[in-house]
Amino acid sequence: MSFDPSAPDPAPSQSRRRFVTGLSVGGVAAGLGLWRLPAMANPGVATAPQVLTGTQFDLSIGAAAVNFTGHTRPAVTVNGSLPAPILRWREGDTVTLRVANRLDVASSVHWHGILLPANMDGVPGLSFDGIHPGETFVYRFDIRQSGTYWYHSHSLFQEQAGLYGAIVIDPLEPAPYRHDREHVILLSDWTDKDPAALFRRLKKMSEYDNHYKRTVGDFFRDTDRDGLSATLRNRGEWGRMRMTPTDLSDVNANTYTYLLNGQAPAGNWTGLFRSGEKVLLRFINGSAMSYFDVRIPGLKMTVVAADGQYIHPVTVDEFRIAVAETFDVIVEPSGQDAYAIFAQDMGRTGYARGTLAVRQGLEAPLPALDARPILTMSDMGHGGHGGHGNGMEGGCGASMGMKGMEGGCGANMRPDSTGHASAGHDMPGMDHSAGGMQSHPASETGNPLVDMQTMSPLPKLDDPGIGLRDNGRTVLTYAAMKSLFDDPDGREPSRTLELHLTGHMEKFAWSFNGQKFMDAEPLRLNYGERMRIVLVNDTMMTHPIHLHGLWSDLEDEHGNFHLRKHTIDMPPGTKRSYRVRADALGRWAYHCHLLYHMEAGMMREVRVEE
Repeated sequence: MSFDPSAPDPAPSQSRRRFVTGLSVGGVAAGLGLWRLPAMANPGVATAPQVLTGTQFDLSIGAAAVNFTGHTRPAVTVNGSLPAPILRWREGDTVTLRVANRLDVASSVHWHGILLPANMDGVPGLSFDGIHPGETFVYRFDIRQSGTYWYHSHSLFQEQAGLYGAIVIDPLEPAPYRHDREHVILLSDWTDKDPAALFRRLKKMSEYDNHYKRTVGDFFRDTDRDGLSATLRNRGEWGRMRMTPTDLSDVNANTYTYLLNGQAPAGNWTGLFRSGEKVLLRFINGSAMSYFDVRIPGLKMTVVAADGQYIHPVTVDEFRIAVAETFDVIVEPSGQDAYAIFAQDMGRTGYARGTLAVRQGLEAPLPALDARPILTMSDMGHGGHGGHGNGMEGGCGASMGMKGMEGGCGANMRPDSTGHASAGHDMPGMDHSAGGMQSHPASETGNPLVDMQTMSPLPKLDDPGIGLRDNGRTVLTYAAMKSLFDDPDGREPSRTLELHLTGHMEKFAWSFNGQKFMDAEPLRLNYGERMRIVLVNDTMMTHPIHLHGLWSDLEDEHGNFHLRKHTIDMPPGTKRSYRVRADALGRWAYHCHLLYHMEAGMMREVRVEE
């Protein structure tokens, strides 16, 4: 698919309301003279995905015109729809998927979280050569799991442009819960910009969408609350880092329109129910860059599965869903005819919405967006350490390691740069205590692509997240979720690998251990081994980390098996560990699932070898 560079971007004066709510549907808008359709494009896009069942599937990747914001733009579609069709499989079956590429550029499909042979994984350059224009690639693999998953392109920015869809796998054995009906809730983000142009903008002006920088009024309010000295110290710390505590997401509703099942908020996607039914909602975050905080005012949600895997049921009012995660929840609506499904973005700039109702055409009141969160030094693992947090010149605290900072908080404060725990090095089990300073790999030292390092990271498994603490609602945490089964492997890891999530905010450079994908050697795993991966987030951003082909078995603070997932969320200032069984030979992708972070370098190759 090719984007016409002459196509106009949305008018700068476009109203805030339009950005937040969008138009009612992603409707057909061809022939209006606003742009030239790409080669082999369809004239329009369906407003709801089809459900395909069975074992034989024919999928056609194409291009179409869509209109979510009042401006006609090109999109990538599958079988003419955005999102792509819902694929319904059955555990134990063998599925065959014939994927035809009708674009004028290469494409691909990756089956996210699905266990399969490496050559079926759908990552160009690792799994296969991609699907070239006019060609059809046949995927064929056995279904060895059940639950809620999704699929998307792994070619350039096609995922952002619309190539994503839901997968539902029915289990061989009955689920450990009962439900009367179900709905897929697929959340995503849409931009009218050419995604490649959006990436170039991020490289040039990474703070373009951050319209909420602190003001003089904020300074005086903070002074009244915290005192002048503390406020000046706080402003100085952020100023020396050349960062802002309101920079929660790289792209937000100032650029994005948030979609629920392919509908902008004004479209009011509606799922039906009868009063008293147990309704299973399969939530999928299929966005490119957006975290969502989800609630259904007036209803409790009982979470019964995470990333397709059963957990002990936990009842909450709200949950944060990272990019690429899936959560299955059961609700029991009764007493009113309509309930709002409200999914606000983490930065509180916009929302996706839908409705559960007894009939079409109903709406429920929407809550106001929560107040925008403000990052603290503690959020980033730079809080006071050992009682010496305020004793350093410049007020940075002994646990801080912001590179390039003045006032004594630069590289000379990093405790260890010997390469301990860098990629490929074995190390003892992770230390979850707050009593020791965090070491860092030698590849971060003097690295122009690393602008900060955490010095006192913690697992924070019981932390609901920035903007969700003490909000009066019961919020889901990783600590509250526990797999319904014991460790499927049972062995203690034979070795541990520590990797650091690194970046430079101004340069929009992202990496593992300060090394971009193109500069890093593959991570090598021995077939059949059980190992531990420890992730340390050195950045002020949240990263969802996905390892293809293998399960990621999250550990609790004591190193015990806790929760099986395919995507591990890593908030700022966290250090989390998980076990991996290297039971799938081949070359696998390992990356941040924020699309533009992956494209900017936060990706590695993992090789499982005999």
